[in-house]
This record gives sequence, structure tokens and C-alpha cells, in this order.
Amino acid sequence: MSSFTQALESLKTQPRTWLITGVAGFIGSHLLEALLELGQNVTGLDDFSTGSRANLEEVKSRVGDAAWRKFQFIEGSIHDLSICREAVCGADYVLNEAGFVSVPLSLEDPVACNRTNVDGFVNMLVAAREAGVKRFVYASSSAVYGDDETMPKVEEKIGRPLSPYGASKWINEIYAGIFRLNFGFGVVGLRYFNIFGPRQNPEGGYAAVIPKWSRW
Repeated sequence: MSSFTQALESLKTQPRTWLITGVAGFIGSHLLEALLELGQNVTGLDDFSTGSRANLEEVKSRVGDAAWRKFQFIEGSIHDLSICREAVCGADYVLNEAGFVSVPLSLEDPVACNRTNVDGFVNMLVAAREAGVKRFVYASSSAVYGDDETMPKVEEKIGRPLSPYGASKWINEIYAGIFRLNFGFGVVGLRYFNIFGPRQNPEGGYAAVIPKWSRW
């Protein structure tokens, strides 16, 4: 039995409590669906700035009423530290998917990008650490590689960020390292590249060529 299969079996027999920020988004809604299908208790936080109520309704229809009753939704933003603290209360694990997701828009409005991806991220780190969360997993990005031309990419080697978005994700990794070093806080960043799949907005900040082609 693989370690992944063992982890799934452990979750089924000993359900945990999870917080997903950005739960109504593309990635967040898929995480919600997967966890509810495993019988987990999930709290979701979203302000619908980029997420969709339709995504949550689709998850509800797919998992059924019994699983859906294990889901608690809080409408709010990671901009608000008090909301972050409320949402993370009782969580074993945090999956932080809330974020400003557009590189072009970050160039147009770097203040908004920083407010969500840096200030909001720190709010979530602080709230999760205070709550004694076991592990904090967050969305980083391939944008942290910046102008580094190395191919294939090497985790330890990054270049200069090319956008406020890339800079914000790099700062996330710096803060995560500080919390890990000084507080022993379990933090994991995932550098997403070209993600795609159902419920992805083909015009959204994460969309690339595959979701656009799929509409033709």
C-alpha cells in the first residue's frame, strides 16, 4: 500500500478538521469536494472576489447532503485578521488558497495585490499559529522563479520577480520560512505552474491556453 493510500485510509478512519481559504475558487472548491468525499469536517472562507457561489453549489450536488452537512461556510476576507482567527478556530490543517491571482492585474494595481497576497497571507499565518494548527499549506507560484532561465526549474534556484504578483509569492515563502525557523510552525508552499481542470474560469487569473481551447 502506497503512503498516499495509507494517508487516505487514515483520514477516513480518523477525520480531521480543515480550513480552506478561497474555498469557492477553482482549486479551493476541488479541495473541498475531495475532503468532503473523505468524510472530513471542513470550514471554508471566501469573499467571492474571484470565487463563485456556483462552484459551491456544484460541490454540494456532487457530494450529497450528508457530506455537505460537514461543511461550514464563512463569507469574509483574509484582509480581516479577526475573520481569519474565527475561521481557523478548531482547525487541524489550513489549506490557504485565497489570493490575488492575476499577473497583469498586479501590474495595474500592486496595492491590491500586496493587500491580499502579503498582508492577508501574514494574517492567516498569525491566526493559524495562534490556533495551534498542525500544518499550513499555501499556494505559492512558479512566478517566484522570475527571470531565472534554468530549465528544468530547480527548487532552490530562483531569479528576480517580474511582477508584483511574483514578488508577493516570493515574500510569502520568506514569511513561511521565518515562521518555520522561529516558531517551529509547519508550513508548506506549493509552486503551481499551469493548473487546469473543471470549474476553472477561462478568463480568470490562473487560466492559460488549455481552458481557453476547451471552450472551442
